[in-house]
This record gives sequence, C-alpha cells and structure tokens, in this order.
Amino acid sequence: MTESAALPERFAIFPLSGALLLPGGRLPLNIFEPRYKAMVEHALGSGRVMGMVLPDPALPRPGGRSGIYRTGCLGRIASFAETGDGRYLITLLGLWRFDVLRELPDDTAGYRRVQADITPYFAIDERRDADEVDRDALLDALWPYFRAKQIEADREAVERIPLSELLTTLCMICPFDDSEKQALLTAPDTRRRAELLTAMLRIDAVPALGGDVGRPLQ
Repeated sequence: MTESAALPERFAIFPLSGALLLPGGRLPLNIFEPRYKAMVEHALGSGRVMGMVLPDPALPRPGGRSGIYRTGCLGRIASFAETGDGRYLITLLGLWRFDVLRELPDDTAGYRRVQADITPYFAIDERRDADEVDRDALLDALWPYFRAKQIEADREAVERIPLSELLTTLCMICPFDDSEKQALLTAPDTRRRAELLTAMLRIDAVPALGGDVGRPLQ
C-alpha cells in the first residue's frame, strides 16, 4: 500500500452510485464521459490517485450536482486501457479511507475536487484486524444470501479466499444500497465491518431462504 506521506491532500473525486471502494479492494471502471476522462488523464499525470465517493440522496443538489457522503476511499489507478471507441477502462486499487474537509472550486475540466483528511485512518491495519473476524459466522450467512439473490459461486473456491480479501470483495460486490455500502465503508475497523456485513447478509436472505441458484458471481 502507498506510504501515507506520499498521498495528496487534494485530489479529484468520482461520485458513483453503487460503486464502493475499500482499502485493498480492486474496482474496475468504464470511463466515457469527457469530464471523467479528463479526471483520469489528470490522475495519471499526478500520482495516479483519485477518490471514490457515494452520492447521498438526502443532501441538496446545488447546481444539479449530487450531494456526497463525507467519507470515501482514495484509490490508485493500477491498470489503464483505452478502447477503440475512446473509453478508458481502469482498475482502482483502494489505498486509504478519507474524510472530505471541503470541495474545491470548479475548474474548467468539470470534474469535482476535494481537500481531504486521510490521517484518521493511518492507524487502522485492515489485515491485522481481519484476524478478529468470525469467518464461520460470515460464511454461514453468505450461502443463504447467495441463494436468496440467485448468485452462483464455487463454494470451495470462496472458502479458500484469504479472510481480509473475502470480506473486502463481498462488501464491494454484494448488491446493497448506497446507504448500506456507506455504513460498511465507515465501520470503525475490520471486525465491526465484518459483523455489520454478516448482519446485512442474514437480513437480506430471510425473504427467500431456499431459493434456486441463478446467475454467476462476478
């Protein structure tokens, strides 16, 4: 993971509903709007970092722009490709969570930028905290949830995934709403994130326990 001292205090943000990035996670993105292509180009030339945030529908929309939750995750562009029709395909590697202090004035490129504080999260070791997670409880909640959501997965393969990677991946890919994803992001530590995820899996599995397996897990 990138050293904290090398991380910027100001960077572009990408508000995107349904797209949760967590430290250690990998988020693929399909970039096609001109303003966000400009954002990616700027990031590539300035440390390869940008922030992901979730829109907050409860907030006003000044100038038509979505309000955002105040905690997001800074990511580094780990891969980049340009398609024949001009889109950018990138993968962000999650580095650190951050708190938005203020949005910076608009620039001509049209994407949004913030001044942020990453320091509250430097002391949180995601991999160390994973040792305190109840893996059995998480997996016991996972399979009924997959049946309820008609998600097909290789059980043996899933159960071989290292716990910290499994927890991060499930938080990012499960189809929770934005407020639930934000709650997972802002959990104080990995153990409590796992407890929250386990509870959410159990709740969402209740209406359709025993349902048929359907579409594959992405």
